[in-house]
Amino acid sequence: MTQKIGEQSRQANFFHVCGSCPISCCSGARPPLTSRRRAIIKDYMKAHGIASENPFEKSVYSFPRETGDNLCVFLDRSTKKCGIHPVKPETCVAGPVTFDIRVKTARIEWFLKTERICPLAGALYRDEGALKSHLKSARRELLKLVHDLDAEALRAILKIEEPDTFKIGEEDLDIQALTKLKHT
Repeated sequence: MTQKIGEQSRQANFFHVCGSCPISCCSGARPPLTSRRRAIIKDYMKAHGIASENPFEKSVYSFPRETGDNLCVFLDRSTKKCGIHPVKPETCVAGPVTFDIRVKTARIEWFLKTERICPLAGALYRDEGALKSHLKSARRELLKLVHDLDAEALRAILKIEEPDTFKIGEEDLDIQALTKLKHT
């Protein structure tokens, strides 16, 4: 129960920081979606009466559709909160933590965005316990994404430059993900 309360407190703090942020990470982000995550989002939308015609787009990988002004279709403009928050994409859950994969060293590296582009990153950086807790959650979500994406989609998102980040950790990448990147 304590962990659940801790998670709720962390989310409330995130909403406070994100809700007052003048920067919109929901603009042009294009978070990758697996077929499993798309199905979860569609089910959530149906259960909660959220209407959105064609909520997803696809190039090399699938992502939430953007509005004419490049905002995520799921962003509630009045609250600046995600309309599908409980089931939002893994990279949105993980933010402001991101990753890169080094195939040659068989390592996945964890990065934190700088405070200049994400005030939440600054709040996490100043609170070692909050950063450790968030990294644990981000790591779980991002590893799930790495495993669920097909090789082509994973390669495409690994090509996306993420400036204004700094490395906060790394670990061995499991053989299944590594094999996917090496052999297809």
